[in-house]
Amino acid sequence: MDHHFSESLANAFARSLAGGTRLADLSHAINENLPPWPGDAKSFEARPNGILERDGYFSRSFWMLEHYGTHIDAPAHFAKGGATVDQIPVERLFGPAVVLNVTAEAQHNLDYLLPAERIEDWERRHGQIPPGAIVLLRTGCAERWPDADRYRNIDSSGSMHFPGFSVEAVHLLITRGVSGIGADAMSVDCGASKTYDVHELALGAGLYQLENLADLQILPESGAFLIVAPIKLEGGSGGACRVFAVLP
Repeated sequence: MDHHFSESLANAFARSLAGGTRLADLSHAINENLPPWPGDAKSFEARPNGILERDGYFSRSFWMLEHYGTHIDAPAHFAKGGATVDQIPVERLFGPAVVLNVTAEAQHNLDYLLPAERIEDWERRHGQIPPGAIVLLRTGCAERWPDADRYRNIDSSGSMHFPGFSVEAVHLLITRGVSGIGADAMSVDCGASKTYDVHELALGAGLYQLENLADLQILPESGAFLIVAPIKLEGGSGGACRVFAVLP
């Protein structure tokens, strides 16, 4: 771990604790009724293998897709030779939250792409995005969870419709040295994308992605600190993830 990088993270975490602390869970609970990616015929299954009344203990086995519910995309998801979930450096799973609220734009354009100018506007108000930050796009889609039809918003041609990051915005975030990006939507690419350019760019640059986050309205634009806690799945392209916010 880089000493200066870890020291800056520690300072950001300490600032988030100043003046009192509130905690928030930005993750959806996992069950069989969550919106799956279109085309995924099976996404989750849980079966009891220990029943308290019969066996004296309660236990289940479960099966699920790596990319289901609130989850992390590791670089290996799109980048050959990229880090798998278990290889993401632990210091990159902690960082100050940068929140970009595009709910107003989404009401008028469900295919809205966050431009780089919106990031520059955030920086004019809050200062330059620090290295190690985790940048979250608040689209408002979480308000439709877990209604699959409303959340995915698929049209008659099979295309989904919800906002996402633009390639230009992600290019800028990469120059800022962020650790990851995320959204309260099915993908960090806009729903209508067929080429997943943001996935290619962000994961290829070693960032990770958080998708299907819970409603981000509790987060301020700046000042919160995130703790990203994915399942440590060896060789995983992604996996279920708890995301916690420490609120000022």
